[in-house]
Amino acid sequence: MAATSRGRCGAIAAPSGKTSANSIIRPLPSRRATLRNPLSFILDNWYLFAIAIASGVMLLWPTLAGGVGGGRVSAADAVRLINREKAVLIDISDPAEYAAGHAVGAKSVPLEGLETSRDLPKNKSLPVVVVCPTGARAPRAVAVLKKLGFENSTALAGGLAAWRAANLPTEKTA
Repeated sequence: MAATSRGRCGAIAAPSGKTSANSIIRPLPSRRATLRNPLSFILDNWYLFAIAIASGVMLLWPTLAGGVGGGRVSAADAVRLINREKAVLIDISDPAEYAAGHAVGAKSVPLEGLETSRDLPKNKSLPVVVVCPTGARAPRAVAVLKKLGFENSTALAGGLAAWRAANLPTEKTA
């Protein structure tokens, strides 16, 4: 057996130093050959697809979350709505939670009796800001209010806890 050596570009040279026709570097596969098996491309690059899907979900999340129960406003935005547009604060807490502390000027309308309450504003075009202790129940109340015709209703993001964190006034009832 004759010893062979590697020449330029890794081609195996014949003992005489000449490259044979079989030892020429093969060209890259054609584009057609690459497109024949897209599943292998997806499997080889799964992390890129995972990143693309995750970023798409992160972009759509605020739209999807906000669309369920209406938008949310911060405590500062709620104060602006109250001062500029005469918004009404509706506290949907249970009566015991309402008595323990609520935003000054908030009307108590428990979530269970929201649909039949007479304490809701007569003018349905007024902005309504819904408050609950943590902000978790308010989007459900906003959905109920929108069904009742209060199209300009929003939930307070973070609830009464965010109201207190912003150092806005609260009061207790006996």
